[in-house]
Amino acid sequence: MHRTIPNIVELDAIAWKILENLQQNARQPFAELGRKVGLSTPAVAERVRRLEEAGIITGYHAAVDVAKLGVPIRVLVRLTIPGGDLQVSRAIVAIKEMPEISKCHRITGAESFIIEADVVSIRHLEALIDRLSALGATSTSTVLSSPVQRREYRAKQIETFSRYS
Repeated sequence: MHRTIPNIVELDAIAWKILENLQQNARQPFAELGRKVGLSTPAVAERVRRLEEAGIITGYHAAVDVAKLGVPIRVLVRLTIPGGDLQVSRAIVAIKEMPEISKCHRITGAESFIIEADVVSIRHLEALIDRLSALGATSTSTVLSSPVQRREYRAKQIETFSRYS
């Protein structure tokens, strides 16, 4: 693992095997992971630690189906903030406090943010939109399905991206 361009870390084949395996099952023991990638348990643990320190592995989590928890409606809300940096900063603080919001992206273009949120009903959605409308103009879409929920990244896939650099 080394850096050739700031913020970009080049990985060797073993590091990629580790990443690919952890994306499939982050709960596997280091001994099992080591067998799969051809390293001892301490060596694979050290490699994983270095990937974490480099910021390539940013965390481990359980994927949760919120619909099965009683929150069946997912929406995307585009939020346009009038004004400058102060209004955007205030909006970010407010958005972080709204428990329905699972993701928020600051974007380019006419809108300021795209927000992903989960609600239990149309009434709940209306209340969320009312709170967001206090920050700026909103436009909402309901998610019908999500054909790509989570993407696992592989070395060959990232290499093909390099032709666009």
